[in-house]
Amino acid sequence: MNHIPVFVMEKIKMRGLKISDAPSLFQFMSRPDTMKYITPHPVLSLKEMEVYVEERLAGFRKHKEIPWVIENEEGECIGFFRFHKWNLWHRKAEMGAVIHPKYQKAGIMTEVLLNVLPYAFDTLNLNRIVGDIFAENEGSRRLLNKFGFREEGVLRETDFDGERFQDTVVFSMLKKEYEQVKQTFDQ
Repeated sequence: MNHIPVFVMEKIKMRGLKISDAPSLFQFMSRPDTMKYITPHPVLSLKEMEVYVEERLAGFRKHKEIPWVIENEEGECIGFFRFHKWNLWHRKAEMGAVIHPKYQKAGIMTEVLLNVLPYAFDTLNLNRIVGDIFAENEGSRRLLNKFGFREEGVLRETDFDGERFQDTVVFSMLKKEYEQVKQTFDQ
């Protein structure tokens, strides 16, 4: 794969990440409240954000991840989504997303999944997609349940958030499960 596909949806557009996106991403990925279910150490400087973007792009060139920026109708960067831990041999990947607080609970991730799941299973021919979340992340739990991801289990106190250890809940969807529910995505 040489390029990251573009998805144009009703409210948003997903396009490949570029180094020039670093300032826009920094606006919300530097906020502890935005990153509370991801890391206790959000980026602290624009330079750090640029390094993060460069690492994501390097991962794409190595076929290890696919990073997208999510834009609103005005072309403003409102989120970041990626498939990471992408493994061509095992045909699997994990999902990760960060949405600007102003756009959370607005259906953005529903639109994202409606587009990336068909891409992942039908175009990339993945067999398994994983979403692992902090146990307290009720929004992500509802989203994954809504799309038919299965809860596989809880990894007890697997991540430290800077103050305490967090349980991580692992969800997954297999291609055969996707095939059973994909017609509901078109409604």
